[in-house]
Amino acid sequence: MPGTSSKLAALLHQTTTTRTCIIGPAQRRSCALSTMSKPSLKAAEDFLSFVNASPTPFHAVKSARERLEKAGFTQIKERDSWASTLLPGGKYFLTRNGSSIVAFAIGKKWKAGNPIAMVGAHTDSPCLRIKPVSKRQSDGFLQVAVETYGGGLWHTWFDRDLSIAGRAMVKTKDGTIEQRLVKVDRPILRVPTLAIHLDRQEKFEFNKESQLFPIAGLAAAELNRQGKTEETKDEEKKDGPFEPLAAPTQRHHPYLVDIIAEEVGANTTDILDFEMVLYDTQKSVVGGLNNELIFSARLDNLMMSYCSVDALVKSVSPETSLDKDSTIRLIALFDHEEIGSQTAQGADSNLLPAVIRRLSVLPASESSSDKSYDKLEADTATVYEQTLSTSFLISADMAHSVHPNYPAKYESQHRPEMNKGTVIKVNANARYATNSPGIVLLQEAARRAKKASSSISTAKEGVPLQLFVVRNDSSCGSTIGPMLSAAMGARTLDLGNPQLSMHSIRETCGAHDVEHAVNLFESFFVHFDELEKKIIVD
Repeated sequence: MPGTSSKLAALLHQTTTTRTCIIGPAQRRSCALSTMSKPSLKAAEDFLSFVNASPTPFHAVKSARERLEKAGFTQIKERDSWASTLLPGGKYFLTRNGSSIVAFAIGKKWKAGNPIAMVGAHTDSPCLRIKPVSKRQSDGFLQVAVETYGGGLWHTWFDRDLSIAGRAMVKTKDGTIEQRLVKVDRPILRVPTLAIHLDRQEKFEFNKESQLFPIAGLAAAELNRQGKTEETKDEEKKDGPFEPLAAPTQRHHPYLVDIIAEEVGANTTDILDFEMVLYDTQKSVVGGLNNELIFSARLDNLMMSYCSVDALVKSVSPETSLDKDSTIRLIALFDHEEIGSQTAQGADSNLLPAVIRRLSVLPASESSSDKSYDKLEADTATVYEQTLSTSFLISADMAHSVHPNYPAKYESQHRPEMNKGTVIKVNANARYATNSPGIVLLQEAARRAKKASSSISTAKEGVPLQLFVVRNDSSCGSTIGPMLSAAMGARTLDLGNPQLSMHSIRETCGAHDVEHAVNLFESFFVHFDELEKKIIVD
């Protein structure tokens, strides 16, 4: 086939090519070339920008609100009345504690008591948090005392380039106190392992209280920076007004507080208190031989947080997207899932039920000249319960991919694979809230979803799904799904994208599953109004 080599080389430069050759009896060759464009990494790369900017729940909420505001969402506050603020076709969000966020878009055909399509996720991940009094010094080293948050794989935190992020409470010039976010980009902390020559233990074991404290530098170097000596280091000024607590510069290494003050643009004396956690400064990246993987911190659960935000934004991007919608499209990203959710900003609080109660009573717009919700319908006694009974919640939390080195840990017929779709999580003991009506509804949403760029299916639309159950001889985690479904009585399904190394400081997932989840959630929002009426279980 003269000239084929040069043409094929050019083709391979632009596309992924599959070549199938059929050899006939007369040794005649018939070659069929089928070409498929390389899968897009746009969604994966956008997620990377989200997770790299979000080392804490506070930053995750900031990243989410920036995307929502760019898409035309308006911030509202729980403390205010919403009656004269919310409009049919409007898009809004609110935050609680700066670490949880709820966003929603109101269909123009909404009526009191109508359904709400919800996706819930969480903003927190296992980490090390700086203690209220963290100042430590031992054998010439400055150390920072930390406490464990959540159920992390703490051995993965050793020998990593760590820094700090969180929020500081800052006194302003006018005397008010405000929250400011902190993210120190340079590595300043490290938890060093003990050399193998000094402890040849077969298993890496350590005491979390005494052997997990990071080093922050050398005591001599800090004294030199301050212009002090060993003899003068303990001299402190006793003058000044009474303080109920020791100042932050007394409870923590002064230079640590100086760094925080510099990050927030304030004087050190204006830092009244702070909540700081440690994070790995290594950036999240796309990896794998064919760029098919993501190596990242906090996949559990910033991946699902990102996908829910992006899907909501995409679902309302067309100008006419809400014109015929009689539902509300809502996402809720909660803090403190990793420690049980029983906080004011956790999923086990009144946050979501309170928001739904206020939304459920919003009446339909009477006319184009009366587009506000100033007026409430007389019969509002049961609209909250009506809304809950017809609403649906997707509890989105990362799932387990099959592990090639530990295949025996997985049930033989439920072994989720990366880049093969979002995973529906099922558990007979209700550790997950999934049931058959929910699976049917999600399948219909998946069938109608935009086709992913990585798909090899000949169908024009649709994204794949997978199923997961744990082995009978294995423990099972849980999510916000069961607690919210029990609290509200709303239909709920648990799902998540498959990943490896859950709760490690560095996790792995499929790059193309980002697009799968975004397209699935977008389809759920767009088609829920139609699907809710078709799947009836009372």
